Amino acid sequence: MTAVTAALVAVGGAAACGTLRAAWKARAARRPWLMMAGWTLAAALLAAAVVLEGGAPGTFLALAVLPVGALALVASGLKLRDPRARPPREVALAPSDRASKAWRGGLRVLLAGPIGAVAAMGLALAFVVWTPGAPQTRMVLGGMLVPLLWGGAMAWTLADDRILRATAVLVGVAVVTFAASALRGFSV
Repeated sequence: MTAVTAALVAVGGAAACGTLRAAWKARAARRPWLMMAGWTLAAALLAAAVVLEGGAPGTFLALAVLPVGALALVASGLKLRDPRARPPREVALAPSDRASKAWRGGLRVLLAGPIGAVAAMGLALAFVVWTPGAPQTRMVLGGMLVPLLWGGAMAWTLADDRILRATAVLVGVAVVTFAASALRGFSV
């Protein structure tokens, strides 16, 4: 029965992905309906897997196989290019036209490195302190969140043209989350 459920979820995942891709390309009037249809189909597949396989196994199966169907749909549109063909030289390789200044580079290094790490640790600590549950589970999840959040902070600060906005947000997040953690404490 598991193989049948997995096949159903994979085919449905491809259909849900196709509907969402159609919503992306659709005109504004049809877009909300297609989006709702795609996400409703994905939720229905998750519910069907839970009903057919049981609570935890069905959820795991749906969350593991649904993206495989979506990936199969995306891979079906793969186009191979000629390796000898060169792109036109006029294409800009840089993500933006921002001016290169030494202080901006130094600030980006600080934001992507220690400031981003402190903000990520603050968010993870606030998660650990404010989330209910067993202390061991909260600590492990908080530790797993730090590299993910830090990577997100790095990607954002290196891609954003407004470096002072990124500075204000990361410093503000660090201050607010550490203050919220200190107010609550780990006693709960």
